[in-house]
Amino acid sequence: MSDAAPDPTAGFRLHPAAAWALVGAQFVFLLLLGFLPWGSLWARELATLVIGLGLVALGVGIALAAGAGLGRSLTASPIPKADGQLVTTGVFGLVRHPIYSGLLVLGLGLVVIGASVLHLLAWVALLSVLMAKSRFEERMLADQYSAYAAYAARVGRLVPGVGRIRR
Repeated sequence: MSDAAPDPTAGFRLHPAAAWALVGAQFVFLLLLGFLPWGSLWARELATLVIGLGLVALGVGIALAAGAGLGRSLTASPIPKADGQLVTTGVFGLVRHPIYSGLLVLGLGLVVIGASVLHLLAWVALLSVLMAKSRFEERMLADQYSAYAAYAARVGRLVPGVGRIRR
């Protein structure tokens, strides 16, 4: 964790309505992944279901661990809390947005179970929303915390080592 005090008045701020629209879109795509009709892109056998459920469980575990790691800084909105802290330890030492990573793994499990083109499209849409959300969030985190640039240069965005921001 960084002890640097945040400055909520500095730099870029996403409009709260836009922030909550991204949150809403994220949940819509997650719900679609859970409730779209199953397809036949691949055989839906016991092994497929076990792999899919394993990915769902892994994704939930990653997201829960990240949420616990954020503590009082946790918010669904990409707008960082003014009184929050920059967390760089635990799962945040592996990726900058582990909750989003967890949601994507969970969604991938639902794609494996669903076996349809619509599931694949919903997962790509979820990925797009989470990428946009993370980019907006990172602009605000960089403005709010002086230590964010160094953190982003050494830790990947959604996958360890991938998506580091070059300084």
